[in-house]
Amino acid sequence: MVRRFWLIFAQSATITLAALFVISLLKPDLLPIRGHIVALTEATRSNGMVLMRANMPISAPSYSDAAKKATPSVVNIFTSKEVKPLSRVLPNDPAFRRYFGEQFGGKSSKQRSLGSGVIVSAQGYILTNHHVVEDADEIQVALSDGRTADARIIGSDPDTDLAVLKTELPGLRGITFGHSESVSVGDVVLAIGDPFGVGQTVTMGIISALGRSRLGINQFENFIQTDAAINPGNSGGALINTDGDLIGINSAIFSQTGGSQGIGFSIPVSLARNVMEQLIRSGQVTRGWIGVEVRDLTAELADSFQMAAKRGVLIAGILQGGPADYAHIQSGDVLVSVNGNPINDSTSMLNLIAELPPGHEAMLEIVRAKQPMALKVTVGRRPNMPSS
Repeated sequence: MVRRFWLIFAQSATITLAALFVISLLKPDLLPIRGHIVALTEATRSNGMVLMRANMPISAPSYSDAAKKATPSVVNIFTSKEVKPLSRVLPNDPAFRRYFGEQFGGKSSKQRSLGSGVIVSAQGYILTNHHVVEDADEIQVALSDGRTADARIIGSDPDTDLAVLKTELPGLRGITFGHSESVSVGDVVLAIGDPFGVGQTVTMGIISALGRSRLGINQFENFIQTDAAINPGNSGGALINTDGDLIGINSAIFSQTGGSQGIGFSIPVSLARNVMEQLIRSGQVTRGWIGVEVRDLTAELADSFQMAAKRGVLIAGILQGGPADYAHIQSGDVLVSVNGNPINDSTSMLNLIAELPPGHEAMLEIVRAKQPMALKVTVGRRPNMPSS
C-alpha cells in the first residue's frame, strides 16, 4: 500500500515539474514569481522617439528650435591675401630656380582661407576670430540665406584672437547674447560654423570645462571647453545654448590629426562682448599695464621667501622706465594683491592689471624681504603685442 502511494506521488511530482518547465519556457508571465534581484524601472521598447521612464512618456530631445534661431546669424567668411613670390625674399639666384622650380618666379599669388563669424547686430557688425581675417586683402561673407557681400575690418585684438567686421547688407538678424555666469559644466551646447568649407553645419556636445587657461593659444585666456565637434573653418563661429543664445566664439581645438578630437575651445561671450564693444567704439582694446615680468610662486619659492601664505607671483623683471619702475617695485618682490584683489598666479595677475584703466592709480600689496608693503603705481597702457 505504501509502495503504491509513493509511486503515485512520484508520478504526480514529475508531471507537475514538467508542466512548470514547459510554462516557464512558453508562458513565463503566467508564473506568480519572477527572478528579479532588485526592482527596476525599465524603458519600454520603442522606435527611439518616445521612451518610458517611471511610466511617464518623454519625447526625445530636439534642438532644432535653437538651431533655427541662431543659424541665420552665423556667416561663412572667405578671405584672400596676396602672397609675394619667394624671389622677393630670397636672393634672385638661378640656382634656386634650378632646384626649386618656378615658385621663385616674379608673379604674386592669392592665398585663400575660410572661417566663420557671428552677426551681432542688424547694423552689420560681425564678430569673428583675429586669425580668420589676419592680413586679409579681401573679405567676403556668405549668409545662410545665400546672400554674399564684402566686409571690412573695424578692429582686431590679437591678445584675445577676436576681430569685428562690418558689412552693409540689409535685413540682417543679430544673434541673442547669453550670459556667461549661467553656463555650467555638463550643459548641452551647439557649435555652428563652416567646417572644411562644406557649408553651414551644426554639431552638438556638452560643456566639458570652464576657465581653461595656460594653453598658450592667446595672451588672455578664459576658454570654455566643449566636446561639440569643432574643425578647421569653424573658427569664429557660434557656440550656443539650447535656447539658441550665444555663449561663446569658437576659436581653437586640441588635435593631433588636424580634425576634431573632442577638445574644442570657445571664448566666453562676456569677454567677447567687452572686446567687441571696445573695437567698435575705438578700433582697439585698451588694457592696463605696469611693465613687469612675473613667475608663478611655487611651493619651493614660497618656502625660500619664508612666506606663510603660498599665493602671489614673483616679480622676475622690471621694465626700465615703466610704471612699476617709477613705483620702486623691485625684482624679487612678491606681488600678492592688486587693489585688495588676491593674486593666485600669473594669469590672474595679468587679468587684474589688464582691467585697470590707464592713467589711474592702483594699490599693490607686495612682500619684500619677508616684510609686507603697499605701493601705489600709476597704471600705463598695455602696448600692442605682435601676433605670433
